Amino acid sequence: MKKNRLLAKWLNNDLSQDELAAFEASPDFEKYQKIKQYTDHLAMDDLDENAMLSNILKQKKATPKVVPLYKKWAFRAAAIFVLALGVTLAFNFLTPQTQTAGFGERTTFSLPDNSTVVLNSGSEINYKKLNWDSHRTLDLKGEAYFRVAKGRRFEVHTNLGKVTVLGTQFNVKARKNRFDVVCYEGRVKVNYANTQIVLTHGQSVSFENKNQTNTIVNVSKPEWMDNQISFYKEDIRSLLDEVERQYNITVELNSKDTTSLFTGKLPAKDLNVALHIISTTYHLEAKKVSENKIIFDEK
Repeated sequence: MKKNRLLAKWLNNDLSQDELAAFEASPDFEKYQKIKQYTDHLAMDDLDENAMLSNILKQKKATPKVVPLYKKWAFRAAAIFVLALGVTLAFNFLTPQTQTAGFGERTTFSLPDNSTVVLNSGSEINYKKLNWDSHRTLDLKGEAYFRVAKGRRFEVHTNLGKVTVLGTQFNVKARKNRFDVVCYEGRVKVNYANTQIVLTHGQSVSFENKNQTNTIVNVSKPEWMDNQISFYKEDIRSLLDEVERQYNITVELNSKDTTSLFTGKLPAKDLNVALHIISTTYHLEAKKVSENKIIFDEK
């Protein structure tokens, strides 16, 4: 405030000798001096005060527009909401989508084209919504059943092979080194390593360590969807892995015989019956050492 008062007095040449000396010694004096020298050359026409007052009175007074505070906040909130909604939609559209089914669980969901997917226990699917209509591709870890909507090509990628279909129903399972595909309707093309095979209604193929097995199925959907775990020439370790996934338990096997192959079914909702079938088939004794742990010992 004091500085502004000194500046005004200096412009009007009202500073005392002491004040003038102090003002000229200030760090900003050179800047003020240049400004004063410039403005001194500016000319202004004589002011006609009466004409100015007359013009002001003739002007139509505009009524100021008052926007209530609550409306301002409403507009701001609406803008923020629209922006957030746009960001959310763009994020969901561009970000890869992931669906999972934990141990002891199943997950059913629809893809952007209304194709239906049912994930079996311990499985995961990843896909992108971007350009889905022209690029219907997803990545599967585990096992899933598909009811594909009519349309363009549909592809399922796994770490063991690829399945290509066009409007059909099929099941894909990729566990460890085993790759199983069953066609329940339509046609599917299966790619495994350097092998390509086309399956039609009621046909199934299994690949394990580059060995191929073809079978015929007489059911309309996977047995696991009816709470039955189906096996075809699988070893006991693969069998127990599936039991662990379906029941969300840990199984320890103490047996020298791990190569005998099992073909049959186990219940997915009755653990005691499943343990009895395994024990009888492999001549083992099942011990439940905790709520979530089973140990199989040789008899």
